[in-house]
Formats: sequence, structure tokens, C-alpha cells
Amino acid sequence: MTRRIATRASLSAAAVMAAAVLTVTAAPAAQAAGENRLCTKNWPNYPAEVAKNAWNYRTGPGTGYASKGYLYRGDDLKVFCSRGNWNFAALTHRSKSGIPKGTKGWIRNDGLGQRLS
Repeated sequence: MTRRIATRASLSAAAVMAAAVLTVTAAPAAQAAGENRLCTKNWPNYPAEVAKNAWNYRTGPGTGYASKGYLYRGDDLKVFCSRGNWNFAALTHRSKSGIPKGTKGWIRNDGLGQRLS
């Protein structure tokens, strides 16, 4: 029995385009494929607020990770997931220290308060 293996040259242009579309649509969301791979518990994207001043916003869940900058009391975040005492979040507005809106990072639990409004 002989198997025929399709090569890129033997595929029609329509088949190549269909495969490209399938690849793009099947890819995980950027959030799922990013830094939150370190999470152990997912949250329903709850709103939070920084409760303390000069709180490090880090690249990973621990003090051994680099700081992206400082967050200050009142900076707004949306929390996606956590690992131990660390939360993976995104800024919903530009931070008081100038970190751009949408920047994702890790913040320790005791630096957060739940946003009520």
C-alpha cells in the first residue's frame, strides 16, 4: 500500500490559505499564552486596586523577577490568575508612575485591595 504525502508544492493556494486561517483561529488568546503560564489558580478577571504606595509590578511571581516599575495606591488592575501570594494582572489605566495601560505583570497579594466601583 502506497501513501501519498502532500507537499507544499502540491497544495492549492486555497488549501494553504485555509490552513493558515485554521492555525490563526486555533491559537490560544494572547493572555493564555503569555506570562500567566505560571498561574496555579484562575480568577474571573476581577477588578482590583493597589492599596499601598511604591509597590513593585514584576515580570514574574516572586521577588527574584525584575520590576517593571512601581504602582501606587489607587492604580487600577484587572486580575486574571494567581500563584501563591502573587497575582497576574493588567493595568486598566496608565499607572501613576507612568506604566502604560494594558501592561501585564505580577503584584503581591498584600499590595492589593478589591475595587468596589
